[in-house]
Amino acid sequence: MAERPPLAAFRPSGPEFRDLVKLALPVAVVQMGLVSQGLVDTAMVGRVDAIELAAVTLGNLYFFGTSVFGMGLLFALDPLVAQAFGAEDHDQIRVSIQRGLVLSLILAVAITLPMALAGPVFTLLRQPAEVVPVAAGYTHTLIAGMWPFYGFIVFRQVLQAVGRVSPIVWTIVLANVLNVFANWVLIFGNLGAPALGAIGSGWATAISRWFMWLCVLALTLPLLGPYLRRLHPDVMLRAPLWRMIRLGAPIGFHLFLEFGAFGAIGIAMGWLGATAMAGHQIAVNLAAFAFMIPVGISQAAAVLVGRAVGQGRPDRARRCGGGAVIVCCVAMTVTAAVFLALPSELAALFTTANEIAAVAAVLIPVAGMFQLVDGLQVVCTGALRGVADTFRPMVYNVLGFWLFGLPISLWFGFVRGAGPVGLWWGLAAGLGAVAVLLLRRMWKRFRGPLTRFALGGTG
Repeated sequence: MAERPPLAAFRPSGPEFRDLVKLALPVAVVQMGLVSQGLVDTAMVGRVDAIELAAVTLGNLYFFGTSVFGMGLLFALDPLVAQAFGAEDHDQIRVSIQRGLVLSLILAVAITLPMALAGPVFTLLRQPAEVVPVAAGYTHTLIAGMWPFYGFIVFRQVLQAVGRVSPIVWTIVLANVLNVFANWVLIFGNLGAPALGAIGSGWATAISRWFMWLCVLALTLPLLGPYLRRLHPDVMLRAPLWRMIRLGAPIGFHLFLEFGAFGAIGIAMGWLGATAMAGHQIAVNLAAFAFMIPVGISQAAAVLVGRAVGQGRPDRARRCGGGAVIVCCVAMTVTAAVFLALPSELAALFTTANEIAAVAAVLIPVAGMFQLVDGLQVVCTGALRGVADTFRPMVYNVLGFWLFGLPISLWFGFVRGAGPVGLWWGLAAGLGAVAVLLLRRMWKRFRGPLTRFALGGTG
């Protein structure tokens, strides 16, 4: 039996740190740019009234709740393309991209029905009656941007895997400028447009998503063109396509269950009224914005670990994984300090309503308390994704969030009468449990053999 690598095998050297930071920084900027669209929407709609803000909150919860599985399914491209790039297998890169685009179209069509049924679902979930019609209208506008939303994810994962992230950064910067302008026009009725409030924000988001997809394709056509011009003869082979889905489905379920836990808390906030929901939205948007830093580190870890495995260098894969954990701990300590020190100031950036700001200011320090474990759980997930280990993280997500954290949330929030802050302390407990389980899994998995994932069949 081969000797297990010691803890020192996970200690990154200078090259691993440089490669990790070089990739993680722009990926984090991209992730922050994506979330900043939601922050801008929240800040601008929050200038209308609490009902409009609560409608955007509810609509976004529903959108991500229905679309997040598809996002995770497409994240299967991380290990497939990164490992193929490390092995210089361009035929595998080509067929993986084309299969990703096929899946993006299928996912966009499949999500149309649940998005169209948003209104009845909100009513069934006992959301505030005055919020439901506005939230349903906002959700319906997002249907128009579903295909480019998934298509952009395909191109983003591929470009990250091959180390070409600057076109994604430029796309996100330009899309955010467009989103602000479109919000200004459509929410408030400027330049002769009708004042549509939350509905206008939804249309601005759909427009921005079409721009993102077309812009990143235009900027990277010399790179992606050779992979797209001719349909690969094996792209629709059932066995490898199904194996790709089996690789991505646990990631999708993982994201769905994690987001579902936050979404369930958002629904519970709705039972406490529009003010609680609006305050929750501000705090959760800030937490999500900070969370994009470890998401960037996580995706960089998935790519660098995957490339190292494709190159047949398990030693480098371990050092990249260890480096990702260290960088995450440093970064999230900083964001935790900001959240704990400036809760009222951060809340005031998003609303002029004192009662909403007061709820947000109570929740933001709780977000500060769980920054580190939130970052660790996603970084470990990314490193494990680099070695195509996707099933165990999904199981741990169920155990940590749904069987541990969520019951604590409901007990504190309603049984003990702690309200919004009680609901959030349960989230913190769930995140801590998931982080511990994933750190243990990463330690065990990376000390074993690390070999390339094969789809089987042809291509």
